[in-house]
Amino acid sequence: MISAVQPPVLGGPCPYLSVSNAAKAAEFYVEALGAHEVMRMPPDDKGRYMHIHLVIDGGSLMLADAFPEHGAPLEKPAAFTLHLQVDDVDAAFDKAVKAGGTVVLPVQDMFWGDRYGQFRDPFGVLWSMGAPIKKG
Repeated sequence: MISAVQPPVLGGPCPYLSVSNAAKAAEFYVEALGAHEVMRMPPDDKGRYMHIHLVIDGGSLMLADAFPEHGAPLEKPAAFTLHLQVDDVDAAFDKAVKAGGTVVLPVQDMFWGDRYGQFRDPFGVLWSMGAPIKKG
């Protein structure tokens, strides 16, 4: 399940999120988004994690707790959205909301040809999901 060896980073750009509780965030992403945890460094004496590596839909997502004493304070996520293109946006979005996400933009048909919606996870990160509108 979880490798002791550093796994390769998958996909294109890899988000590295600093959140209020990296362990709980990892649990949320597993439940809400079907993430697979591939690596976790041991926590420090305060229970904080410097590195957790997840894979979601073939791409890597990295997590860490804030370490303000080392120049990495917790900051409110802003000015970005993490997007997942999925097969069934309605089902995937509902799963994320049931796991604890908060609807920002309900799933709806959009002018560019996708069903699309946005939710904010319990750690403040904005996510969007989309799937091509099925014709017929």
